[in-house]
Amino acid sequence: MTTTELTSEAGLDTVAELAAQLRVDSIRSSTSAGSGHPTSSMSAADLLAVLVARYLRYDWDDPRSPVNDHLIFSKGHASPLLYAVFKAVGVVSEDELMSGYRRFGQRLEGHPTPILPWVDVATGSLGQGLPDGVGVALAGKYLERAPYRVWVLCGDSELAEGSMWEALDKASYYQLSNLIALVDVNRLGQRGETDLGWNVDAYARRAEAFGARALVIDGHDLTAINTALVTAEDNTASEQPTVIVAKTIKGRGFSEIEDSPDWHGKPLPVEMAQRAISELGGVRNLVLRGPCPAPVPAQDNAAQKQQKQTDRPSKADASPPRYTIGDKVATRKAYGDALVALGARDPRVVALDGEVSNSTYAREFAHAYPRRYFEMFIAEQQMVAAATGLAVRGYRPFASTFASFLTRAYDFIRMGAISGVDLCLVGSHAGVEIGADGPSQMGLEDLAMMRAVHGSTVLYPSDATSTAALVEMMATTRGISYLRTTRGAYPVLYFAEETFPVGGAKLLRSTDRDVVTLVGAGVTLHTCLRAADILNEDDVHARVIDCYSIKPVDTDILIAAAKATYGRFVIAEDHHPEGGLGSAVVDALLAAGQSSLSIAHLAVRGMPGSGSGPELLAWAGIDADHIATAARQLISGK
Repeated sequence: MTTTELTSEAGLDTVAELAAQLRVDSIRSSTSAGSGHPTSSMSAADLLAVLVARYLRYDWDDPRSPVNDHLIFSKGHASPLLYAVFKAVGVVSEDELMSGYRRFGQRLEGHPTPILPWVDVATGSLGQGLPDGVGVALAGKYLERAPYRVWVLCGDSELAEGSMWEALDKASYYQLSNLIALVDVNRLGQRGETDLGWNVDAYARRAEAFGARALVIDGHDLTAINTALVTAEDNTASEQPTVIVAKTIKGRGFSEIEDSPDWHGKPLPVEMAQRAISELGGVRNLVLRGPCPAPVPAQDNAAQKQQKQTDRPSKADASPPRYTIGDKVATRKAYGDALVALGARDPRVVALDGEVSNSTYAREFAHAYPRRYFEMFIAEQQMVAAATGLAVRGYRPFASTFASFLTRAYDFIRMGAISGVDLCLVGSHAGVEIGADGPSQMGLEDLAMMRAVHGSTVLYPSDATSTAALVEMMATTRGISYLRTTRGAYPVLYFAEETFPVGGAKLLRSTDRDVVTLVGAGVTLHTCLRAADILNEDDVHARVIDCYSIKPVDTDILIAAAKATYGRFVIAEDHHPEGGLGSAVVDALLAAGQSSLSIAHLAVRGMPGSGSGPELLAWAGIDADHIATAARQLISGK
């Protein structure tokens, strides 16, 4: 096989051969695997053939080149098509395509993941690739000023997802003319016709309503596709994202199954596959590549000077914040302070927020470094997706909103873990402590949610000093890290020199006469300290642990406490009882073989209403009096 370098002047007859090869290889690989989505791949083969052969500027020998275009399959179930493309450009072999697709231990997984160096993000949960592409495009336009474009293959079924329209809305707001969505409108979803079927004009009107430039084409007319891509790649005439709405036929190229609702997600049986391959003209082994990207021109001196002036920090900005013991400072405020200091030292740090930056204090970063701050408004899914896309480009995104609202973006968070990106998420206003706003704002599920994410880190500081230190730790922590901050201002407990490693905990009170251990985090650490004072008045000595790292948890300090206090623990958390601090502590102790335990787990077990913070902490049974009472009951054996 030979490699042919194609340019935009290459004949469409060669592109047609490539399209046929992509269809044949989609059939062959899925039939060999016994599963997959060949018909969904066949409908988009013409779009990909023209794109890859003529317009995707990509150095396939250097997938990490910073000037490469990006190709994202939001329609991740069309993985046979993507892997057929990889074979056509010569980076995946015939043997791997035929024996590695959807097999255990192989890298051609059922839906694409970044285990392949040409894949930016994991897709397959529909409605995610285009939002992720927004983040990549933001980096290109605003942070790098690079000429690469972001091409996203979308399915018509996923246009029922609100996240796709959040993506177009933000792409239009930020004038991302470097973002091009190719929508494969093949009419059929998993169980039948989609909600709009082949009404491509309706899709176009919707895209235009969200501020995009829409181009409607026949998705099997190579000339029409070529013309649309010429228009799309010329971003000098428009500051809008482009949406190419392509009317296609599912199963295109094999007459027996074209436009059939019965073949979604089904490989063709061997005999039928042979008939399809024959109708498509047989197996081909073309290896061809489109244009390589041009080198990035150096910024002129004026532009460089302007950029440096915009984000030039003062020496004071770069210094980590310091707080005085006893002063009352909200941990959400300390987050903003620490992020500004971190941003001064690390230009890779960027921040995003969901229109609550005056509450999360992300606004401090926005004021200091406006070029590195992206407002996502009330679009939490897009916020996490944009952070994912920015992480793909090597940035360290911090994304913040109220803890309760991150639940909307949970699918994007778990997919971020599958993508292997490094994201720093911050949830403020958590727990009943927030008071009068009521349960819709209280975020009583966030610790459980974040602990369940693969490879995640979950942190819950109790004072400003530990918050600032943990923000610094997050910037070098791999995977998804989550910081929970508190609305109210609480006393500073630690000196600035104290260190807070991930996986650690702090022993704030201990004597050789301790008979019970009180474990808290965030607001409940302060109620545990007050409970220890109450108990001490009765000559009852309690050990107090600040479990600021909930995942991973400090098993050693818990084991030592279990041995010192006869296995007695009162664990108090401003969270529902399932999956939070209590679960983390008990799981760690049991895993360490500490089975002789007496545990009182105090958590928010009812449905809260409005009230003051102290009233709600007392109602939930996690204030100092309830903790002290629970400790006495453990000690007395009641």
